[in-house]
Amino acid sequence: MTAKNDKKWYFNTRTEQAELGPKSPISERMGPYDTEEDALNAWKIVEERNRKWEEQDRGWR
Repeated sequence: MTAKNDKKWYFNTRTEQAELGPKSPISERMGPYDTEEDALNAWKIVEERNRKWEEQDRGWR
């Protein structure tokens, strides 16, 4: 783990809280994110990325 990651935000999927630095086990966190707000919007960001990837996949078919 680097000091750089200690300044990033993570979303704890168990507690549904943002955490500064990778505090929770990797199996319970999403990230890193640059801001606390982004961490709190982790599920929305994942949904948007998945939607874009699905659209791209349809374009390849």
